Amino acid sequence: MAYAKRFDGRKFDELRPITAKVGIIPRADGSAMFQIGKTTAYAAVYGPRDLHPKFMQNPQTGILRCNYNMMPFSGHGERVRPGGSRRSKEINMVMEKALIPVLDLKDYPNSVVDVFVELPQTDAGTRCAGITAAAMALADAGLEMKDLVAAVAVGKVGDKVVSDLIYDEEAYEEEGGATDIPVAVLPRTGEITLLQLDGGISPSDLKKALELAQVKCREIYEIQKKALKQKFVVKA
Repeated sequence: MAYAKRFDGRKFDELRPITAKVGIIPRADGSAMFQIGKTTAYAAVYGPRDLHPKFMQNPQTGILRCNYNMMPFSGHGERVRPGGSRRSKEINMVMEKALIPVLDLKDYPNSVVDVFVELPQTDAGTRCAGITAAAMALADAGLEMKDLVAAVAVGKVGDKVVSDLIYDEEAYEEEGGATDIPVAVLPRTGEITLLQLDGGISPSDLKKALELAQVKCREIYEIQKKALKQKFVVKA
């Protein structure tokens, strides 16, 4: 059976409505909020600051450390167990690897930049929303960056290649099932810093999905830039 219409009525290549803001947490060195549909991510950056314990320090460079957390009643289904889990540890590592290519922390030896991402409400695409919010928060913190990082989930639902999957699409069980592909991109160069795949997909459809991810990440990039510029607009 063909996947003829998306659950929320969007076009197959359409993003959910997006809201983005920076500078929202006063005591953080940098902060941001990124909302896409019903998925909301808040990111706060602290540092660079001395890393303790000292045996973890790198005398050649600072390090990036990410902490991702879904709040207990944030998502579909059962309550999320508070505290660390295998999934959150995996996403911490994924976020660090997606973000570190745009940072140069060599001027901050023995230090750490901590990024905390909290998700109070979720409807799929959480790691992508977290990466996008974290990139904005790092820029808001004034860290030198060669680019931003924008992220989106693309994939295949039934017989259609789609962008920005929601939970009902990830759980699609009709003919063809669903394939979820989180992608993070450096928009100016097109370099991919995150590519994961959950499900099966043909090489030709994977190519279409990645091309779609590039286009959608550039759309998100424009929203990120607008949010950062908006912070410095002088009100009359």
